[in-house]
Amino acid sequence: MKGIVEIIALGIVLVLLIVVITFLVIRKESAQYLYDDVKTVPQAPTAMILGAALAGDGELSSVFKYRVDAAILLYKNDKADKILVTGDNGTVTHNEVNPVRTYLLEHGIPDTDIFLDHAGFDTHSSMYRARDIFEIESAIIVSQAFHLPRSVFIARRLGITAYGFSADKGRYRLSNYFREYLANVKAIGDLVLQRKPKYLGETIPIPEK
Repeated sequence: MKGIVEIIALGIVLVLLIVVITFLVIRKESAQYLYDDVKTVPQAPTAMILGAALAGDGELSSVFKYRVDAAILLYKNDKADKILVTGDNGTVTHNEVNPVRTYLLEHGIPDTDIFLDHAGFDTHSSMYRARDIFEIESAIIVSQAFHLPRSVFIARRLGITAYGFSADKGRYRLSNYFREYLANVKAIGDLVLQRKPKYLGETIPIPEK
């Protein structure tokens, strides 16, 4: 019985070490590319809005709206010429990207500068498809600060010159931060295993001005 307890304890320690190490590696590699001031973030051809949950009525949740507002700020300050919205449209009833398009149009973004990725089911898939489907070489990724290190890390490991722009405007649930610890481990695994998205398809190059 003692031996079993020791094995379980050792397993827990190893898991915690892996979680901590992946967290530190991702934070260290991405830190220099993260920004929260529109004046200092480097220019890039595309601002990339990562998907988030919708509100119960199908409208943008506050977290999602903050991301879209941040992308609009980048666009109107000439930091990005195009906006790529990526999210989960896995079913007819669940569409994260079309409400964003509507919101962008209502706030003066031309339809010709808006691109939609309906198969960005997770961060890895979004970055992979940004590179292979939309042929993005450089982008400003827009999300909350707790999500940006992993997003930028994945993008840069996939060959995209990526910068992160924080969409923080309030407090978030602790579960969002705890989730990132496990998601970091998954991110490393996806990259090591060279996981491909569920859907690829024909290219839709985003033109540069």
